[in-house]
Amino acid sequence: MERRERRGRRDHREDRPREEVSEKILQLIKQAEDDLVDSLAPVSLLNLDTNERRQVHRHFDRRLEYATKTYKLAENEFDLRVYPVGNLRRLAEKSAAEAIQTGKKVALPPMSSYERFVIHEALKTNESVKSASHGEGAERHVEVEPELYGRSLKKMIKKIKLI
Repeated sequence: MERRERRGRRDHREDRPREEVSEKILQLIKQAEDDLVDSLAPVSLLNLDTNERRQVHRHFDRRLEYATKTYKLAENEFDLRVYPVGNLRRLAEKSAAEAIQTGKKVALPPMSSYERFVIHEALKTNESVKSASHGEGAERHVEVEPELYGRSLKKMIKKIKLI
């Protein structure tokens, strides 16, 4: 009896019609992806309704290279930002390698709190460098400096030279 009941049930996802992405949103997504290819700065998308924001979030949140955040500006105004976290992670790794190779601090450009968070998270597992935020307000930035101790630094220098 139970087997028959299971066969008779339909997956609830089958009942929902597949949501069509509008041409406007497809163009916005393509433009945002083009703008983010080599950028460290986020792209802001304004004047989108709830459904359009959901479609943009759904598109970018499936990709590891991007992260989306929505900020409320006013009663019915929202700013959806698409962050190029993949580019930020690569910048963090490049800066760490440079700091280890030169033995000096590397200062990154001023960033928002979320962008600095991405940099710190990317460098958290790298024991050969440490990162810290410096500055105030719009000039707040991350500085990456090598940890000057032990064999791990020597190993990292050799690894970088091999690359």
